[in-house]
Amino acid sequence: MPDTAMPNTTAPQRLLSLDFMRGLIMILLTLESTGLYEHLSENAEGGVFYPLTQQFFHHPWHGLRLWDLVQPAFMFMAGVAMALSLQKQQEKGMTWNKRFQKVLKRCAWLFFWGVLLYAVKRSGLSFELWNVLTQLSFTTLIAFLIFQWSVPAQIAVCAGLLIITEILYRGTNIPGFDQPFVDQHNFGNYVDWILMHKINKGGWVAINCIPTAVHTIGGALAGKVLLSKTHPIRTFLIGGLIAFVLGYALDLFNVTPIIKRIATTSFTLVSLGYSLWVLAACYWWIDSKGHRRHLEFFTIVGMNSIFIYLFFGFIGEHWLNGYVAAITGGLGLAPIIASLVIFACEWGLCYFLYRKKIFFRV
Repeated sequence: MPDTAMPNTTAPQRLLSLDFMRGLIMILLTLESTGLYEHLSENAEGGVFYPLTQQFFHHPWHGLRLWDLVQPAFMFMAGVAMALSLQKQQEKGMTWNKRFQKVLKRCAWLFFWGVLLYAVKRSGLSFELWNVLTQLSFTTLIAFLIFQWSVPAQIAVCAGLLIITEILYRGTNIPGFDQPFVDQHNFGNYVDWILMHKINKGGWVAINCIPTAVHTIGGALAGKVLLSKTHPIRTFLIGGLIAFVLGYALDLFNVTPIIKRIATTSFTLVSLGYSLWVLAACYWWIDSKGHRRHLEFFTIVGMNSIFIYLFFGFIGEHWLNGYVAAITGGLGLAPIIASLVIFACEWGLCYFLYRKKIFFRV
C-alpha cells in the first residue's frame, strides 16, 4: 500500500492505472464506512434492485460477491506498489539490508495500526488480528523476502502457501475444529482461540494471512511485468485465465469451495484472477490508450490511502458519522444523504492534503 511513483528510468510518466485502481478501492471502502450500502439495501429490500445491493456485502459463506474481491485487490495493489517502490530504491543505490529495514518498519507500523484500529471497544480493550492491515503486514514481508527470486520460484512459493493452507484445514483432527469448511468449526477458528481466546462470529480467521500472501506476491510479480513492459496486458489476461480455471474447477468439482471468510484456495485463485484482469483493463484504458482525463476524483484518495483508511476507521466511525447523521437527521434528510455528506467530507479532506502535497506513508 505504499504511495510511490514509477521510476523515471523505466517510465516517463506516473503509472496512473495503479493510482486509479487503488483510488477506486479506497473510495469503495470509504463509502462502506459511511453506512451507504446498508442504507441502500434497506431501501431496496423487496424490490428489483435488492440483489444488486447485496453485491456490496460479503457472501455469508460458500459463494462469491463483488465485495469479496475488494480486499484481495487491496492486497494485490500493495504488491504492485511495492515492486515499483523497490525498483526505485534499488536504482538509488539502496542496499538490500536498507530496503529490508524499511519494509520491516512498514510492516511493524501496519501491524500496529491494524491492532489499534479495533483495540478500543465499549466492552474494553480488545486484541484482534482479523484486520486487513495486520494481514498485510505479514503478506508484505513474505512478498519482499522472495522478491528477487525467479518467477517460477515465486509461483512455487504461492503454490506452497496454498498447499500448506489445505493441509492445515484438512489434516488436523482437533475435536470441535475438525470440519475444514464449516463455520466456527475449522482449523482457522482453533488458531484464533489459541491466539486471541475468541472466535470471530462472522467466520473470519487470522491465518487468512497465509493464503492471501498469494495476492501480494502476485501483485509484486505484476509490478515487475509493468516495469519490464513485456506484453503486460497479455500476461495479465493469461495469468488471470489460469487462476480462474484452477479456482473455479476446485469449486465446481467439490474439491475446495469458494469461501472468502477463510480464504480457501479456490477463492484465493479466483480473486487473484479478477485482480489481474482489472489491472489489465485499467492499464490498457489509462496508460496504453491514454485516457487520463477525469481520474483525479479517484487518484486524490488513492495517493493518501493509508491516511483515509485510518481516518474513517478511527474518527469517522467514532465521531464524524454520528455527528453528520445527527445534523442531517435534524434537517429531515434521509440516511443515504447523510452517508454521502460524510463521504464528501472525507474526500474533501483528501483533496486538501493533495493540494498541500501532504502524503502519509508507513
